[in-house]
Amino acid sequence: MKLRAGLTVSLMVCAALGSAQQPFAAFVDRTQEFGLDFTHVNGASGELLLPEVIGSGGALIDFDNDGDLDLFAVQGSALRPGRADGPPPRSRLFRNDRGVNGDSRLRFTDVTDRSGLGVVGYGMGAAAGDIDNDGWVDLYVTFLGSSRLFRNNGDGTFSDVTVRSRTNVPAWGTSATFFDYDRDGWLDLFVATYVDFSVDLKRNCFSAASARDYCNPVVYLAVADRLFHNEGGGTFTDVSSRAGLTRASGRGLGVLAADFNDDGWLDVFVANDGDPNQLWINQGGTGMFRDEALLAGVAVNRNGQAQGSMGIDLGDVDRDGDEDLFITNLDNEGNTLYQNLGKGLYEDRTSEAGLFKLGFTGFGTRFIDYDLDGWLDLFIANGAVRHLIRQVQAGDPYPLKQRNQLYRNDGRGRFTEISDRAGAALSPLGVARGVAAGDLDNDGAPDLVVFNNSGPARILMNGTSGRGSWLGLRIIDARYKRDALQARVEVVRRQRARLGRVQVDGSYCTSGDPRVVFGLGPDRSPQTVRVHWGPGDVEEFRDLAVDRYWRLERGKPAAAM
Repeated sequence: MKLRAGLTVSLMVCAALGSAQQPFAAFVDRTQEFGLDFTHVNGASGELLLPEVIGSGGALIDFDNDGDLDLFAVQGSALRPGRADGPPPRSRLFRNDRGVNGDSRLRFTDVTDRSGLGVVGYGMGAAAGDIDNDGWVDLYVTFLGSSRLFRNNGDGTFSDVTVRSRTNVPAWGTSATFFDYDRDGWLDLFVATYVDFSVDLKRNCFSAASARDYCNPVVYLAVADRLFHNEGGGTFTDVSSRAGLTRASGRGLGVLAADFNDDGWLDVFVANDGDPNQLWINQGGTGMFRDEALLAGVAVNRNGQAQGSMGIDLGDVDRDGDEDLFITNLDNEGNTLYQNLGKGLYEDRTSEAGLFKLGFTGFGTRFIDYDLDGWLDLFIANGAVRHLIRQVQAGDPYPLKQRNQLYRNDGRGRFTEISDRAGAALSPLGVARGVAAGDLDNDGAPDLVVFNNSGPARILMNGTSGRGSWLGLRIIDARYKRDALQARVEVVRRQRARLGRVQVDGSYCTSGDPRVVFGLGPDRSPQTVRVHWGPGDVEEFRDLAVDRYWRLERGKPAAAM
């Protein structure tokens, strides 16, 4: 975080800083009211198997193209066949029925049976992207053992095209992302993989108090991540070795694609659990990648230590025109914020930003401007991976529960934790893993879906009063009829443009809202937006009214949504 003397903070921000000292409801739990009925099954049977504490996540996707976000939740299962009673649990798809039959209330309807997404297996996460450029978003679901690709048929159903597409990963897949690494117009697929695990490779591990506990992942071998090139026509080719990914392995959990060194080619960052993180820099049109995390300053923390990293997000938290990197870690390490110095270089500025805190194991995370004041705030989903002694002593059958955290960006170089006064929705303890951010009711304010391990998925609706103005953008590349994933977007200002990016990946094992929303604080004037479609390809859209969504397509006038 850059500490800039003389930074002007708006009157609205100052007022909000004062009011933030009093309790308020930043988010409200509306899970039951909105009809979301999903509880994750981790398959725990008393053996303390590592996969039990790693999953899972889901996706916010508009699978029916009706203009609102639907919800897909990834399910686990029993780890040993025959250990579960009744029918096996399934992943579930919930349709957002806000506005159906004139009812303006938000309601999620379970449409799993018809959709074809009621898959059975030990699921981990989900990635969304239109693999065939037909205008309908498809879904890749990662599993312990065999990940699967589902094509959206455009009629409310999905077809399993894993075999035909050649995208199966016979390993422990975690987070994944779709991105066009060779700029040929087709979305390619990167899959982070964790460790070489099977129930037959079970290890017996113990806590510091000599009690049985979940294992540290370092007792299992790391596995190299996978890259699939989209050949068009619905097929992919595994190019992991050719691209250079098999030269190094890591226990991958979080993944995010972006142009980290600003050279016009998309790169991939992988948050590794216990291993140095990897920043795979795209070597231009060669099809090759090279791990430059150490050179970039993001492989380890400022003390030179590799951390137990899980979740990841990018955002321009200091509004200096580039994106900073945040990574969640284990409870005895603290999370890490890397400030973007430009030209692909980063610096650990966690303490300076007020974000160093022990005692929480972070997984999913999102930069969100919850109050729409123009500064990105931070949400962290927490849950331990090794038994917490106080909960063990209290007889908790699953002693890994922690509360989630919300940090407010003060606009002056620091974050302040406001979890304890931001409403009851942040108070309950749980074992949170994935968190997806998106505007569920289309009011411009970011909402959250938290996916809990061995617990319910929860909808946290934005309840912040006195929010600022906003500008929402759906960025579509008309050449390919799909969201322009990873495209850079700017709101033009007199001094320095505000930066955003079309992003659905990051966090942990989740996919989020593809729309870009800019909080504007008290500014209600029409806005000018620049979209960077690619290197040297910039288009400007002017006089966009605020407090509404706009559809921006390459070569077409802006259209109000």
